[in-house]
Amino acid sequence: MSPTVGRSSSVDVRTRRLTWDDSPVPGEVFDPRDSAFIRATRGLPVDHTPVWYMRQAGRSLPEYRRLREGVGMLESCMTPDLVVEITLQPVRRYGVDAAIFFSDIVLPLKAVGVDLDIKPGVGPVVADPVRTLEDVAAIPDLTAEHVPFVTESVRRLVGELGGTPLIGFAGAPFTVASYLVEGGPSKEHSRTKAMMFGAPDVWAALMDKIAGIAAAYLEVQVAAGASAVQLFDSWAGACTPEDYREYVMPYSARVLAAVADLGVPRIHFGVNTGSLLPLMAQAGADVVGVDWRTPLATAIPLVGDRAVQGNLDPTLVFAPTEVMTRRAAAIVEAGRAARGHVFNLGHGVISDTDPGQLEELTRFVQQLPISP
Repeated sequence: MSPTVGRSSSVDVRTRRLTWDDSPVPGEVFDPRDSAFIRATRGLPVDHTPVWYMRQAGRSLPEYRRLREGVGMLESCMTPDLVVEITLQPVRRYGVDAAIFFSDIVLPLKAVGVDLDIKPGVGPVVADPVRTLEDVAAIPDLTAEHVPFVTESVRRLVGELGGTPLIGFAGAPFTVASYLVEGGPSKEHSRTKAMMFGAPDVWAALMDKIAGIAAAYLEVQVAAGASAVQLFDSWAGACTPEDYREYVMPYSARVLAAVADLGVPRIHFGVNTGSLLPLMAQAGADVVGVDWRTPLATAIPLVGDRAVQGNLDPTLVFAPTEVMTRRAAAIVEAGRAARGHVFNLGHGVISDTDPGQLEELTRFVQQLPISP
């Protein structure tokens, strides 16, 4: 891959964004730490609002669907050739400011031997759901030796991406615990909450186990070269603030603390978490992701002196382009009040999204002027 995928530092504190048609300047050094994405997460000046999309690796791209044809999700995640290509596809297609590692939040569980599969149209399905302390004890801790394919994939990606940062990620303890306890996706999380409230010793042991696995998984990705990490808590919005503080936050905080000294920005994102934003910020992230239900103007005062990420409604890419870009411009304007702002959707890319709309959205946001 051409080094023009990357971003390079210019003579001042801002960054110069290269396009696919640019040629590198002789002797110029590309460093992800100088990218607009990393600088925004640190609250440093940037020359444009950086853009990336959750679930950009795969989902809506026809080239992804062709590559995945006949290949299961977990097999894809454990095959470095596929991981590298799928992760790079949206960087090529959209010119986004960061790549997100192609994987799945339950992959670490599969790697340590949990009997699970990802069924098309359903999601992760666990053969033997966790019910007891003995079930928790049977789950091994994760080490780098469990995921050599992750190390290989990340190292190859870092070499290909040049100055474009790679974001590693892990599932947050509550969301991963929900899959383990429910045996699969759940809207009510009834079994999860029954354990949380009725068997607090089992719940604490399970959350502690998953926190350790998630922390180790992020550490592997950073050690291999990831420039940032994101902790996904897709189902945390099922909790009240009081329950989140007692039963969830300590374990997310443990994961974030484990990577605090690794020198990379930490993003914490949850779905339908408007009431949880102050607590999610207290858990220790450098950047708080905001889903589309909470306006950035509302969220920014709640997260304190931190950067924010988000938060265009993913369905707006189905609206006329001028409607989508008008709403995006309003989000960028609101984001100026934060310490730093990374533009993203308020959740993942929807599978039947028109890639052309995301191309247009990316160019539009990156070209918006930065206020002095």
